[in-house]
Amino acid sequence: MAHVKAKHTLHSGIFHPLLRKWQSPNVEITANNLMYPIFVLDDPNGKDPIDSMPGVHRYGINQIKILLEPLIAKGLQSILLFGVPNKLEKDKNATNADSMKNPIIQVLPLLRKEFPHLIIACDVCLCAYTEHGHCGILNSDGTINNKESIKRIAEVAVAYAKTGAQIIAPSDMMDGRIGSIKSGLAAAGLSNKVAVLSYAVKFASGFYGPFRDASKSAPQFGDRQCYQLPPGSNGLAARAAARDVEEGADMLMVKPGLAYLDVVRHTKDAHPEYPMFVYQVSGEYAMLYHGAQNGAINLESVLKEVLLSMRRAGADCIITYFTPLILDMLKPKCKY
Repeated sequence: MAHVKAKHTLHSGIFHPLLRKWQSPNVEITANNLMYPIFVLDDPNGKDPIDSMPGVHRYGINQIKILLEPLIAKGLQSILLFGVPNKLEKDKNATNADSMKNPIIQVLPLLRKEFPHLIIACDVCLCAYTEHGHCGILNSDGTINNKESIKRIAEVAVAYAKTGAQIIAPSDMMDGRIGSIKSGLAAAGLSNKVAVLSYAVKFASGFYGPFRDASKSAPQFGDRQCYQLPPGSNGLAARAAARDVEEGADMLMVKPGLAYLDVVRHTKDAHPEYPMFVYQVSGEYAMLYHGAQNGAINLESVLKEVLLSMRRAGADCIITYFTPLILDMLKPKCKY
């Protein structure tokens, strides 16, 4: 048997749990690395299960305190809110995206009062509030009117910021929306009080299906391939991140996660000074959940592996519907 050179002997460096941690620098999963996405209904007392995402619900504003209290006790530090207009009227200008009837506008002051140390991010998009389900304002021929879209998106962002959002997270993928939002925040005197987390690299993905069911935001015609990125494009991903950095984004996101970890790595390498977020999207959640339910995988084991792969690729924070489970997984296990 050929002698193995000492520097190629690997087992000596991984025989103990602490040694294994030292071999995996900066990829530990803690509560700091998690952001919990929550769907907020316009029915104050509602709690609706989402059929395509078992275990995930839409919550009315009176239900969210009940949801959050035990999670915050377990270490939850940040959330991402999505408004779900179940009864609100929809129109071509997304009027109710920032009206006083909007569930995000209503819930933000309550959450800031009840949970003053919780970081609250708000997704900003028009798709759930437009009659056509697209992420911007449309021209008469059905194409995107980018100028009017970013103006409206900035108005919504500033309204959320004034109401209590600490992070604005635009997911629409319109050209110029980061700059427009930053200008709006500056005009409102909020430049130093509200961060912008850009969905900088958001692909036109098949993994979003359950989310569109959850948020009631599926487009009524066509698709979103004219403004979300082609799944095979590294170049556009790099340009999108560089564009949003140039316009003043404070943090960057890649979405979805698992199928795009090479892009996460490239984006983090190109912009190492910016916090990197990865969104483990609805289809990823459903895939792991159903795989575990059918006995194909051990959920906790595979989930931990996926999360570590995201951290290894460069993610500083992971947005995931599994956050409640992960917080339980992070609790020290009793050894007697």
